[in-house]
Amino acid sequence: MEKICFTIEEMIDSIKKISVQLVDSNYDPEVIISVNRGGCIPGIYLSHYLNKPHEVINIELRDSNSEPDLISIKEKIKKFNSVLIIDDINDSGNTIRIIKDISKHLTTKIHFAVLINKSESKSKVEYYGKTVNTKLHDYWYVFPWENWWKIDEK
Repeated sequence: MEKICFTIEEMIDSIKKISVQLVDSNYDPEVIISVNRGGCIPGIYLSHYLNKPHEVINIELRDSNSEPDLISIKEKIKKFNSVLIIDDINDSGNTIRIIKDISKHLTTKIHFAVLINKSESKSKVEYYGKTVNTKLHDYWYVFPWENWWKIDEK
C-alpha cells in the first residue's frame, strides 16, 4: 500500500474546516475528547481554538495488544453534557463504533470529528477535514507526529 504524508499544513487546514463545520452546525461541545494517540494533537489544537477543556480516551486498536478500558471511557464521557470526540482518521470505523456502542444509553450528546474520513467506513462522522474514497486510491496516511524526525532524511 502506498504511503502518503499528511502534512502539518493539511492538518491545520482540516482543523479549520472542522471549526467552520462546528460553527455552521451550531454545535458547541463542552469538552474536546481526543482518541489516543492520533487524535491528541488535533484535539489540543481544537481545544485551544475553541477555548474548551481537553481530555483523552485510550482506544488503540491498531498499535496495542491490550483491550481498551471501556468502563473508564464511558465514565469519562458521561461526566459531560456534550462532547466532541476527535481522531486522526475514520478508517474502518471500529473506534467510532466502540464509542457509540458504550455510550448509547448515556444522555451525553456526542459528535465525532476526524482529519481524514474514509467514505467507505462503517461509521459516520459529523465533522471532517478531508474525505477520501479508498475504492479509487487506498493509501496509508502518515501523520506529522508519526514521522517528524524523518523529514530531513528525505
